[in-house]
Amino acid sequence: MQTIKLALLSIITVLLVGCATTSDIENLQTQVDGLKTSVAQVSSDVQAAHMAAANASASATAAEIAATHAAKNAQETSIKLGHLFKKALMK
Repeated sequence: MQTIKLALLSIITVLLVGCATTSDIENLQTQVDGLKTSVAQVSSDVQAAHMAAANASASATAAEIAATHAAKNAQETSIKLGHLFKKALMK
Protein backbone atom coordinates (compact mmCIF):
# COMPACT_ATOMS: atom_id res chain seq x y z
CA MET A 1 0.00 0.00 0.00
CA GLN A 2 2.80 2.39 0.95
CA THR A 3 4.60 1.52 -2.29
CA ILE A 4 1.51 2.26 -4.37
CA LYS A 5 1.07 5.65 -2.69
CA LEU A 6 4.71 6.52 -3.33
CA ALA A 7 4.43 5.38 -6.94
CA LEU A 8 1.30 7.48 -7.49
CA LEU A 9 2.93 10.49 -5.83
CA SER A 10 5.98 10.05 -8.05
CA ILE A 11 3.84 9.81 -11.17
CA ILE A 12 1.87 12.93 -10.25
CA THR A 13 5.09 14.83 -9.51
CA VAL A 14 6.62 13.81 -12.83
CA LEU A 15 3.48 14.82 -14.70
CA LEU A 16 3.30 18.21 -12.99
CA VAL A 17 6.98 19.00 -13.43
CA GLY A 18 7.33 17.47 -16.89
CA CYS A 19 4.36 19.16 -18.57
CA ALA A 20 5.22 22.00 -20.89
CA THR A 21 2.81 24.88 -21.22
CA THR A 22 1.71 26.34 -24.52
CA SER A 23 3.86 29.41 -23.89
CA ASP A 24 6.88 27.15 -23.31
CA ILE A 25 6.26 25.45 -26.63
CA GLU A 26 5.74 28.79 -28.40
CA ASN A 27 8.95 30.09 -26.83
CA LEU A 28 10.85 27.05 -28.06
CA GLN A 29 9.32 27.40 -31.53
CA THR A 30 10.41 31.05 -31.64
CA GLN A 31 13.93 30.00 -30.69
CA VAL A 32 13.92 27.26 -33.34
CA ASP A 33 12.70 29.74 -35.97
CA GLY A 34 15.45 32.15 -34.95
CA LEU A 35 18.03 29.41 -35.22
CA LYS A 36 16.74 28.45 -38.66
CA THR A 37 17.12 32.06 -39.79
CA SER A 38 20.65 32.18 -38.35
CA VAL A 39 21.61 28.93 -40.06
CA ALA A 40 20.24 30.20 -43.38
CA GLN A 41 22.27 33.42 -43.03
CA VAL A 42 25.43 31.51 -42.14
CA SER A 43 24.88 29.20 -45.10
CA SER A 44 24.47 32.21 -47.38
CA ASP A 45 27.64 33.79 -45.96
CA VAL A 46 29.58 30.57 -46.47
CA GLN A 47 28.40 30.34 -50.07
CA ALA A 48 29.43 33.97 -50.70
CA ALA A 49 32.83 33.33 -49.12
CA HIS A 50 33.27 30.24 -51.29
CA MET A 51 32.47 32.27 -54.42
CA ALA A 52 34.89 35.01 -53.37
CA ALA A 53 37.62 32.43 -52.76
CA ALA A 54 37.01 30.87 -56.18
CA ASN A 55 37.23 34.31 -57.82
CA ALA A 56 40.42 35.10 -55.91
CA SER A 57 41.93 31.80 -56.98
CA ALA A 58 41.08 32.48 -60.63
CA SER A 59 42.59 35.96 -60.38
CA ALA A 60 45.74 34.57 -58.79
CA THR A 61 46.08 32.00 -61.55
CA ALA A 62 45.67 34.69 -64.21
CA ALA A 63 48.26 36.88 -62.46
CA GLU A 64 50.69 33.96 -62.27
CA ILE A 65 50.30 33.28 -66.00
CA ALA A 66 50.83 36.97 -66.81
CA ALA A 67 53.91 37.13 -64.58
CA THR A 68 55.39 34.02 -66.18
CA HIS A 69 54.76 35.48 -69.64
CA ALA A 70 56.35 38.81 -68.64
CA ALA A 71 59.39 37.04 -67.18
CA LYS A 72 59.81 35.02 -70.38
CA ASN A 73 59.59 38.17 -72.51
CA ALA A 74 62.07 39.95 -70.25
CA GLN A 75 64.52 37.06 -70.54
CA GLU A 76 64.18 36.96 -74.35
CA THR A 77 64.71 40.73 -74.52
CA SER A 78 67.76 40.47 -72.28
CA ILE A 79 69.27 37.79 -74.52
CA LYS A 80 68.62 39.89 -77.66
CA LEU A 81 70.18 42.96 -76.04
CA GLY A 82 73.16 40.86 -74.99
CA HIS A 83 73.68 39.74 -78.59
CA LEU A 84 73.34 43.31 -79.88
CA PHE A 85 75.81 44.54 -77.27
CA LYS A 86 78.35 41.87 -78.30
CA LYS A 87 77.89 42.84 -81.97
CA ALA A 88 78.45 46.50 -81.11
CA LEU A 89 81.63 45.66 -79.19
CA MET A 90 83.02 43.62 -82.10
CA LYS A 91 82.78 46.54 -84.56
